[in-house]
Amino acid sequence: MTKTDEIEDSSAPLIEHLAELRTRLIRSVIAFIIGIVVAFAVAEPILQFLLQPIEATLRELGDPSPTLQYTSPQEYLFTLFRISMVFGFALAFPVISYQLWRFVAPGLYRSEKGAFLPFLIASPFMFLLGAAFAQFVVTPLAMQFFLGFADVSSIFANLLSPAPGDVPEEVVVVPETADGVKITFFGKVNESLDITLKFILAFGLCFQLPVLLTLMGKAGLVSAEGLGAVRKYAMIGILVLAALVTPPDVITQLILFTVVYGLYEVSIFLVARVERKREAQLRADGYYDDEEAEADAEMMQDEDSK
Repeated sequence: MTKTDEIEDSSAPLIEHLAELRTRLIRSVIAFIIGIVVAFAVAEPILQFLLQPIEATLRELGDPSPTLQYTSPQEYLFTLFRISMVFGFALAFPVISYQLWRFVAPGLYRSEKGAFLPFLIASPFMFLLGAAFAQFVVTPLAMQFFLGFADVSSIFANLLSPAPGDVPEEVVVVPETADGVKITFFGKVNESLDITLKFILAFGLCFQLPVLLTLMGKAGLVSAEGLGAVRKYAMIGILVLAALVTPPDVITQLILFTVVYGLYEVSIFLVARVERKREAQLRADGYYDDEEAEADAEMMQDEDSK
């Protein structure tokens, strides 16, 4: 066999992997496009659902007809397409993750497959849990904080006020005021949606903390003892995060801090559990010697006492 033949034989597996990767990517893109089309068909109800916290807040503040506006001809269409992109990816994620798994799994050992697959399932579940928390808890609190500074009753409520004097009731007039400038909320659809999506993304990523730290613990990159030792620094980091991703509202920041710090403590528990399972496996395989471990511990205590 010539040297050229050896080079061609060694490159064959790489070409096969690239062909496999191309196939998986094509299937993922097709699933993503189908998800976008399906999501676009129901984009209007999804938009109404995402804007529900704003609607509820405006009604509580006295606006009988909450109204948002768009100021350019293409803005509303692009808003619906943006929703279709986000929720289309969510619909296609099971297919995309399955294609990723089919590409990676042949190169993993049986034990590695068993370790990786639960995290592939837990990650989207935790993201959905964080997104739901943002939509039903955080966003309503944020809207109450932002919109509660002024009387945000819609201008349409004033335009539909009963006409004064002898003017027929069917005639719409703007009521006269003498107590300063009327502060009215004219929300834009894309800007209001942007706030909601940012909250969903931020909390969805924050809820990935147990998944990420547990996976790092399984890989031996972090330990429960190490995470516990930096607990006070983690608290400071979570406080800074709460101040950055939430409005300047103490209640909302406290909720985010409590939730994320709780997830941090759950992560420590999960990492400790992974370490106990690893230690038990090492004991069963005969790689872990209790006498040597006790001798090392006594030696460390003697050195510390000196």
